[in-house]
Amino acid sequence: MWYNSRVKTDKPRKHCGATVKGRFMGKIIAIANQKGGVGKTTTCVNLCAALNEAGKRVLLCDTDPQGNATSAMGTDKREAPVSVYDLLIGRAEPLEAVIKTPYGDLIPSNKELSGAGIELIGMENREHVLKNALGKLKNDYDYILIDCPPSLEMLTLNSLCAADTVLIPVQCEYFALEGLSDLVNTIKLVRRRLNPRLDVEGVLMTMYDGRTNLSMQVAEEVKRYFKDKVYAVVIPRNVRLSESPSYGKPVLAYDSSSKGARAYRELAAELVKRNGGR
Repeated sequence: MWYNSRVKTDKPRKHCGATVKGRFMGKIIAIANQKGGVGKTTTCVNLCAALNEAGKRVLLCDTDPQGNATSAMGTDKREAPVSVYDLLIGRAEPLEAVIKTPYGDLIPSNKELSGAGIELIGMENREHVLKNALGKLKNDYDYILIDCPPSLEMLTLNSLCAADTVLIPVQCEYFALEGLSDLVNTIKLVRRRLNPRLDVEGVLMTMYDGRTNLSMQVAEEVKRYFKDKVYAVVIPRNVRLSESPSYGKPVLAYDSSSKGARAYRELAAELVKRNGGR
């Protein structure tokens, strides 16, 4: 379903993040992990829906060429008139790329984005193209969530340069720890060379099964390293979470009372609390 692409500004705003002339600007959070299959897109979509449900002004920017977040927000990526690709190559203004969905605003992605990495290489200030685009929208939202590709490439670098913080989903399996180490090194590198303000927003344990020793061991190992950065809420293995994308809905809309929906509402509440209630 398609909605008016313009962002309404008549709703009272509750801003978070840095202040500019007495006003709060929105906070940009990249949801990233170089390892695939950790619940990154699931987290991005359902956190967006939960924040929207809680009355926050939220935008999801899909920078993954697969466009799974776009589809899970109920949008046909093949019919998107303007996408994040148009934004990155300067073919459209940021506001033109924003569409409305029942679960929050969206800048969609599609297969055109696959070639953007090559095109960005020849651009001036190439790592900051997305930052400059989203900066024009930052005052209109409390939170802007970026769904990153599951690899370190130009699109991911653009996302990390645009972000204030990184939210890291970690699957409760052994090999997830290897991917986590790689991501931490990437964040340090980006902070040192490209985005000195970049910080870790939080670490989220996903696909958690309390019946297994492995889930508990991985969770303890992550807490040992990240300490209070690890969210108290964990995302359980849940059939409804797996089913909801095929219906083009976040789990909050697909099965509002499911364990997965409750967990993402708790995550949204915890994130908002950590950001001073804004």
